[in-house]
Amino acid sequence: MATQMTLDARTERLRDALDTALGVRARTFAAAVRKAGRRLPKQVRKQADVVARAQAIDGHPKLRRTIDLAAVARAETDVLAHLKTIDRADVRRGKLLGVAGVIVFNLIVVVALFVVWLVWSGHL
Repeated sequence: MATQMTLDARTERLRDALDTALGVRARTFAAAVRKAGRRLPKQVRKQADVVARAQAIDGHPKLRRTIDLAAVARAETDVLAHLKTIDRADVRRGKLLGVAGVIVFNLIVVVALFVVWLVWSGHL
């Protein structure tokens, strides 16, 4: 039963960290990792899957003995370390700059095509 408490506490802490760092809200940790998707690097997703699999196995009394708690602890520290480096404001700023870049590029293309049309039609 002590394993159940520690794994539940670990997954709850990781789920809260995912919510804080990426804004991912889900009922379970496995669902939160799925929602985070590619916003997490491949290695971090693998580590998060280790914890999620351990939580899934933890409900079965005989399979519970196969859980490597040291690996789960390492995976938890790796995921938390990565999530602490994420700055939500910087991510939001990057998304806004990306959208602004696309809009500006499209405006430049439209203006350039308009100038080309003016030259071809003899108005300029």
